[in-house]
Parts: sequence; structure tokens; C-alpha cells
Amino acid sequence: MPDLQPDRQGTLPLDGHEIHWEYFGHGDREAFCLLNGLAMHTKAWYGFVPRLQPGFDVLLYDYPGQGQSSARDVPYSIPAVASYLTSILDHLSIERVHAMGVSYGGFIALDFARLFQQRLHTLTVSGILLSRETLFDMYQDLSLRFYDGGEPLFDLYTRYMYEKIFGEEFATAARDAMEQMRHRFNERYAQRIHSLIRLTEAQSPFFASLDAHMDGYRAIETPTLVMPGEQDRVIPVWVQRKLLSILPHTRWQPIAGSGHVVYLEKPDAFFDHLKSFAQARSVAY
Repeated sequence: MPDLQPDRQGTLPLDGHEIHWEYFGHGDREAFCLLNGLAMHTKAWYGFVPRLQPGFDVLLYDYPGQGQSSARDVPYSIPAVASYLTSILDHLSIERVHAMGVSYGGFIALDFARLFQQRLHTLTVSGILLSRETLFDMYQDLSLRFYDGGEPLFDLYTRYMYEKIFGEEFATAARDAMEQMRHRFNERYAQRIHSLIRLTEAQSPFFASLDAHMDGYRAIETPTLVMPGEQDRVIPVWVQRKLLSILPHTRWQPIAGSGHVVYLEKPDAFFDHLKSFAQARSVAY
């Protein structure tokens, strides 16, 4: 939606980064924070913001290396990126939000809940895991090898990635659109692959710290909705189901016919559940 514009936007200096944020609304409603996947940026959400309005305001922000935030070639940290949300909330005088994280954004959402659950109304995650999985480690290592391989390998990686992340139904119906998305992704990062490398590398200490932080995850009392795509091949349903043994107040809501990117592949089902859950503030919505 090119005509959609935030009501407020700005940049905060945090940990040597310039973090770009955008706010849709006037602060008189509860707010949703939609947390980016690894290769996303705030504008990727513009087509979905109207699905949450007028019932909710919407807050977006770019992590380091994304969108309009700075892209310094230094190590990034998932807990630090989660903490940037608290700084943005304080800047906007917002006490609590509904947080929704997809894929990489789910890591940010889970660490935000572990560290700052007093700032949450609800928590929703999709396409996410909180366990060490050999296949996921292999996928991460393969991604880094592609990133380091220069432009030809990076182009090949984008083709591999877009084949892997969507379900069959979406891939069949939107093949031309997928190629356009792949091309935009390639254009956005081809000249700053270091951003993808740094964001991906930040997953290693996140997973290495799981055992040390597991009590913190288990202590999350925030009502949590987990919405996996039943055809997810990046993080299969059987892996995502392990979240149910960790997060104590969780509703499991798989979405049929969807791959890894549920909000894009099945937006009606995804956002209907998301809004009902947030309005009820309960897994029994």
C-alpha cells in the first residue's frame, strides 16, 4: 500500500546503531508491534497494517542492518534488538504492547517476553523454535556459506530460499509474485550482504544460551499464541510443537495449506486469529 504513511516515525540512537521506528495511530488504542523476519523491513508490513486497524495501533521498527536503520558491520545481538523495543515504547510513552514475531522476529519476541514480559499484553509467534536442532543448524550454516560466496551464489541462495519458505498452494498461485519478491530481496541486500551475515550470526549465541535462559522462557506468563504453517519446511511443525512444553500459557493454532510465511500465505486466517486472541487476551478466545 504505497499511500500508507505512519502517523509518527523517527530514529533512536541505541548501542551505536540508528534504529528506525514507525507508528500508525494516535495512541488512543492498544498497539501491536509486528516484528520483522530476518530479511524484512517496516514497509513489508504496510499491506497488513489495515488488517489491524481501526481496532489497534501498529508499531514497526527495523533491526540493525534492515530497512532505514543503520547497517554497521559489527556483531548484532538478539537480546539487544529485543531491548530496543523497550526504548521505543518508553520514547512513545507506551506501557504495554501485543507483540507478534514471525520467523527471526519470533526470536526477538521470545527474548522480549523473557526479559520484559511486564510490557506485554499478549505474545504471538509463527515459524519459530526454542530448541537445538541439527537440521536448523545445517540450514543456518548453508545460508552463511551462500552469503560469503559472492553475487552468483547469493543469487542462487535467493532462489533456494524462496523455493523453501512457501507452501505448495501459495507457490502455485503466486509464482510471478514470488519472483518479484525474490528480485526485490536480491536488490535490497546484494550490496550489503554483511547485514544478513550479522543478523544470521546473532542466532548462534541465542541458541548457545538456550539452556542458560530456559528458566526465563518457562517463566513467561504472558498468554501466547503459536501459529505454525502446516507445510513449513524451514521449521517443521514437529519442531515448533516443542514450544508447548516450554511456554506455560500457550494456544496451538496450526494454519492449514501454509508454509513458513503464514501471515502472507493465509492472511485471513492469520489475522482473524491474531485479532481475536488480542481482544480476548486469553488463549481461550
